[in-house]
Amino acid sequence: MIDGLLFPLTLLSALGCGLIAGAFFAFSTFVMQALGRLPPPQGIAAMQSINIVVINPWFLGVFLGTAVVCVLLAVSALLIWSEPAAIYLLVGSVLYFAGTFLVTMVFNVPLNKALAVADPASAEGANLWSKYLVSWTAWNHLRAGAALIAMASFILAQLA
Repeated sequence: MIDGLLFPLTLLSALGCGLIAGAFFAFSTFVMQALGRLPPPQGIAAMQSINIVVINPWFLGVFLGTAVVCVLLAVSALLIWSEPAAIYLLVGSVLYFAGTFLVTMVFNVPLNKALAVADPASAEGANLWSKYLVSWTAWNHLRAGAALIAMASFILAQLA
């Protein structure tokens, strides 16, 4: 049974990782820089809006769905450990789950929650924004890289 599901689950994870890597790559390479060029009240307001709009079925379906499939693939990898693809499945699963999903939950989401209650027009808001830009973006670089390498690992699993 595992063999029959392994290919579609691995393909689904590779696609999910690629989509998430692309979204995070866009934020790391130009969205956050563009927001940082705006006056703090405008940058804060824009990011607050982005953080609300991103909570939608399309993004969350891919982001959370990929995490769930990665857990299934990690278990599958352990069950087929003697197969050449197993290490790639495990590496891809751990990279996505820990480097993308958990980093989001532990670092980016708390930063987003702090920004959500900030007054964009206040000095405290501007101070938070300058720190947020650096910290959030650094964690986002990690998320993007982890998702990209996870995708590559899933592709290698398909070729093994």
